[in-house]
Amino acid sequence: METHFTEETMQTHRGSCGARVYRGESLLSPPPVVLHLHGGSFVGETVAAGEKVATALAAAGAVVVAPDYPSACLNPFPAAIDVAYSMLASMRGRCPQFAHKKSMLFVAGEEAGGNLAAGLALMARDQYLTDLKGQILLSPLLDPCLATPSFRKFCPQSSAQSIANGWQQYLGEDSGLTHPYAAPGHCTRLGGLVPALIITSEECPMRDEAEAYAERLRKADVRVEFHLLPGRAAWLTANGTAEHHWLSQQEIISGLFSRFFQAAGAKPTRQ
Repeated sequence: METHFTEETMQTHRGSCGARVYRGESLLSPPPVVLHLHGGSFVGETVAAGEKVATALAAAGAVVVAPDYPSACLNPFPAAIDVAYSMLASMRGRCPQFAHKKSMLFVAGEEAGGNLAAGLALMARDQYLTDLKGQILLSPLLDPCLATPSFRKFCPQSSAQSIANGWQQYLGEDSGLTHPYAAPGHCTRLGGLVPALIITSEECPMRDEAEAYAERLRKADVRVEFHLLPGRAAWLTANGTAEHHWLSQQEIISGLFSRFFQAAGAKPTRQ
């Protein structure tokens, strides 16, 4: 399915931010609006790094707003998540700018973007942002300890060092910081969160922390869908998978996204 994007400017109380807005050929009704935070190791990636996931979300019938936010990550926590939350809050009641006034709001992200998406879901609960209806986490970085069996087995040394450096810069001098918004995998209060769709893969370094987070959400009575794809996730940064591998995964995850949106109340458009 064809998707396209336009370059837009998001206005928040913290100023303006460049963004890509992705749309597919067919939208759900009303079309969900997704704030998508792209992957990486907290620093150094551009909005283009998230194109694979953004296009899959758009193919699922959503309008996807993907901000170019990494400059915020050059400052330690909570700078990046505060900027991301201002983006999310600015979209409340302003969906007509991107879609429809009745559109539901979701947050999504992969890797470091998944960390921010999970943190935003916690902030939205605590600050009563009731417009948020779901969180979508793909291979999220949730635990700065980087010590799970899957991380040790599937993360190359060069990537492990990059991720460790990213965590250190994100957490700043308080490298042992376990604030729940910074390290959602350490959060002890998960009740009341919006439903979660968590996707990882068998050979993903973040597989174990994603699975553990899904289980803890279930125990907190949060509605969770957890999916483990075969092999290695094609959206992982610096993952040199072939294009045909991504196309097969895109069809799967777009289907998962669409079902998640429809479970929240979006409907297929009549042809």
